[in-house]
Amino acid sequence: MRRALGILILGVAGLAVIGGTGAWWLRADRGNQPTFRTVPVKRGDLVATINATGTVEPEEVVDVGAQVAGMVQAFGTDKNGKPVDYGSVVGVGTVLARIDATLYAADVATAKAQAQQAQANLVSAIANVEQMKAKLLQAQADWERAQRLGPSEALAPTLYDQYRANYEVGKANVDVAVAAVELARATLVQDQAALAKAQENLNYCTITSPVEGVIVDRRVNIGQTVVSSMSTPSLFLIAKDLKRIQVWASVNEADVGSIHPGQAVTFTVDAFPDRVFQGRVGRIRLNATMTQNVVTYTVEVNTDNSNGMLLPYLTANAKFEAGRRQHVLQVPNAALRWTPQPSQIAPGFHRGTDAPASSPQGGGGSPPAGRGTLWVEEGTFVRPIGVTTGLTDATQTEVSGPGLAENQRVIVGEMTTEAAGAPAGGISPFLPQLRFGRQRAAAPGGPGGGSGATPGTAPGAPGPGPGGRGDSQGGGPRKGAN
Repeated sequence: MRRALGILILGVAGLAVIGGTGAWWLRADRGNQPTFRTVPVKRGDLVATINATGTVEPEEVVDVGAQVAGMVQAFGTDKNGKPVDYGSVVGVGTVLARIDATLYAADVATAKAQAQQAQANLVSAIANVEQMKAKLLQAQADWERAQRLGPSEALAPTLYDQYRANYEVGKANVDVAVAAVELARATLVQDQAALAKAQENLNYCTITSPVEGVIVDRRVNIGQTVVSSMSTPSLFLIAKDLKRIQVWASVNEADVGSIHPGQAVTFTVDAFPDRVFQGRVGRIRLNATMTQNVVTYTVEVNTDNSNGMLLPYLTANAKFEAGRRQHVLQVPNAALRWTPQPSQIAPGFHRGTDAPASSPQGGGGSPPAGRGTLWVEEGTFVRPIGVTTGLTDATQTEVSGPGLAENQRVIVGEMTTEAAGAPAGGISPFLPQLRFGRQRAAAPGGPGGGSGATPGTAPGAPGPGPGGRGDSQGGGPRKGAN
């Protein structure tokens, strides 16, 4: 009876071991099967954009400079009665600054005196003409009387010749006087021009605003000397109208072909990260720039700034709307790139399918333009769905085709799961576990277990008897051994 019970226990234990081993192998095999990652096909709006970075710029700025040299003595006042400074609102003719005018005032006084002298010389020259004409009339009368008398006893020949000479000299003196008048007039005009020039230079000492706007930059201080030589020194930068502002965006040459005037643009600035601003493309500048062999074009984006939120020279992150689709089916780009292994494709779809050529798992690259293949689960296999691709925003792509529906799940990748609780490396839990950790220190005697405790035996030498045992108890040190 006891023997039969023992046999029964051994049988049950053997069946348990066999069942557990089989279950472990089945679980390990299932753990190596791939699990597909899927996402649903969504329907919604899709917008393709071109990203660019730019700078917020005033639509029109005027650089106010100085045409004369001198020291800045004072600043003018703005519309609020405060000294002109950054952000001051000024109108046309508002005094911005005054330059020391001492030398220019002296030049005006000198030029004015010279002009008055030229005016007096002109009057004198005109009077001289009249005097010369009177002398000519006298000489002409004497000459006419001499001609009537002729050379005779009543008129000596020398007097006759003298009257004739006086007449000719009188005519010449009139011509000279007339020429002197013209010279005096020319000198007067020249001196008047010099006076006007000196007066204009004096007026230039007062710097006024040519437009109505806002002072964006003030580049001088009181007491600073400005020198006007080959180039005009800049004193103030005025933005004409900050209600109309622009974004100057740098667009790569590969994307500039998709930009056109009137195109919708959205942009953000770091000063207001939660605010999205709207704008329109104004024009594309043709003066491209090259930086490290990268060619970019400056695109002007016009936007409204009636609320004054946008400040000049903020950095803007612009998005040009290259295309828009509404209420279309769309999938992640990863779904179009994923390609299964040949063994994963359902029977009947290996041939005559629009699927791209087989590639390593998860590989691929971009699908052909206008065509693509999506994969869906078919039991434990996958089957392809040929689709037509459309607009993409680099994350999602528009797709369409027969057999494709909203919320249908498509494969974007796969992952391999291991059976929970399985030891690393796929080792059965029912097999004996060999431990190669640090063992307990043994007495000298070598691998045979010899203790070397037998008198007369060298340390480390095997003891006598089977297994190298050195005493009646087998390997290991004996209790009480000295």
